[in-house]
Amino acid sequence: MDDDRTEKIRQRAYEIFQREGGILGNHERHWHQAELEIDREAALPLTAGDALPETREVDGADVLTVEALAMRTGISGDEAQELLDRLGNDRAAIEQAARNLKAKRRS
Repeated sequence: MDDDRTEKIRQRAYEIFQREGGILGNHERHWHQAELEIDREAALPLTAGDALPETREVDGADVLTVEALAMRTGISGDEAQELLDRLGNDRAAIEQAARNLKAKRRS
């Protein structure tokens, strides 16, 4: 396992830990979930132009959809809901906006 991947997983696992209220005892599940997310993201195309966006409707009221977007992109549930409400059914735009929002917060 390379150092960069390990560090990304460590950071993501900590983000998951924080999102879930900082309750101790779930570190293995957090690590495994972080590994899955990081590996899935690594398999994604680098730009939206590299792949055809999936065209399926996203129901902003669907709690699982909001939660999945928040977990996948590292934004809050409220931010995820706002993006879904604002951008409607455009999944590629929603994903990109979420990643931009997170990157903007880091800088």
